[in-house]
Amino acid sequence: MIRVALPFHLRNLANVGSEVQLSVIGEVTVQSILDAMEERYPMLAGTIRDHVTKQRRPFLRFYACGEDLSLTSPHTRLPDKVIAGEEPFLVIGAIAGG
Repeated sequence: MIRVALPFHLRNLANVGSEVQLSVIGEVTVQSILDAMEERYPMLAGTIRDHVTKQRRPFLRFYACGEDLSLTSPHTRLPDKVIAGEEPFLVIGAIAGG
């Protein structure tokens, strides 16, 4: 099972705790995790990535094992610790202001 930690606003929208567990079939990538997340929690479709382009929303970042994966290919395989469920895949809400 893949562990995914979500920011507060997405937790509220999906009515879940701080972390969800997903089953991902095949290669575990950012895209496969997000596909599984949107399938299990359809209310999140379009909130993490665009409906049409499937690109990450600007104020969200993806991390795994301390590594920022936000700008890497969504098809990049995730670290073994995330695949084994030892470490969560993090969806972090960015903060902007001035």
